[in-house]
Amino acid sequence: MSHDFLFSLWFFIPAGIANSTPIIAAHLPWLRNLNAPLDGGKQFRKLRIFGEHKTWRGIICGMLTGVLVIWLQAILFNHSAWVRQVSVPVFYGRDSITQLGLLLSFGALLGDAFESFLKRQYHIPAGQRWFPFDQLDYVIGGLFASLIYVRLPIVDYAWIILIWFCMHILFTYLGYVLKLKDQPL
Repeated sequence: MSHDFLFSLWFFIPAGIANSTPIIAAHLPWLRNLNAPLDGGKQFRKLRIFGEHKTWRGIICGMLTGVLVIWLQAILFNHSAWVRQVSVPVFYGRDSITQLGLLLSFGALLGDAFESFLKRQYHIPAGQRWFPFDQLDYVIGGLFASLIYVRLPIVDYAWIILIWFCMHILFTYLGYVLKLKDQPL
């Protein structure tokens, strides 16, 4: 059970961090003006596709951060027997590990964007919470995209969903305390 917990944290951390990066990037002074919306202001059924908060800055910064995180994981994998044990069944020593970082990051960000699209279509205002979809969108997106690279046992997917659902709640509250978020959940 402890291996399942640690693997779930380890495997999905590039996506989890990629999902948080756009919020941080929006507060960095040198990136603040790079906020072109993903949807270019276009509409679907007279409603914005994604809204103002889904930006190219967020996608690019999130994906770059996710890839950097997986490169750090690969370095740790190559230098630590304990990390290699935690990483089973994924092998981080391959040259193509960047692909997994891109898939996890892009999938998480795309899952979040898709959830934003659904919120617009269901007339849920931007910034309003939509429990539990706000906590699951990036997890489902990241896991779905990662299927191109790796297939995990079903129990691992269940652990990842449970743990990262809870992590999202924890980090959203932390973002609220740090004044990066407007609401605690």
